[in-house]
Amino acid sequence: MKTFTIKKDERREIKLTKSGQYTVELVGPGAQVNLVSIFQTKNKENLELSIIIHHKSPHTKAETTMKGVARDQSRIKFNGKIIIDPDCGDSRSFLTQRVLLISPEAKAEAVPDLEIKTDDVSCSHAMSISNIPEEHIFYLMTRGLDRAKAEEMIVEGFLGEN
Repeated sequence: MKTFTIKKDERREIKLTKSGQYTVELVGPGAQVNLVSIFQTKNKENLELSIIIHHKSPHTKAETTMKGVARDQSRIKFNGKIIIDPDCGDSRSFLTQRVLLISPEAKAEAVPDLEIKTDDVSCSHAMSISNIPEEHIFYLMTRGLDRAKAEEMIVEGFLGEN
């Protein structure tokens, strides 16, 4: 497990590029983090990513984005947890987990969790697992793209948006 510690008035951008377990601790007032993880799996790959955002001080902020694209018979599992300790008011935290399945054999699981032990916070999560709608592929194919190029463009757009 890897731990990142964000201190008083520190602002950090963290990009995760490997599966594993990560903890981000916001330990001083004014600590802020923007954490992004973007993954693509193929064949029979199995990716598991677990992130804990732990607010240990008041007046902290975290924005966490977990994105994945699963192809073939691969599997993606995202676990995301936000913890806000007692007496850590005026903390804000948001967790987004999004997975795009490219093949019918691809699998995904996204598990968001909130543990809020105080008042005066703004904390929420969003999660989705979906396939590319066939009408999106059809639309791009009517514009002269083949199926593979249409899928590629949709994946690029999905991974590029935050």
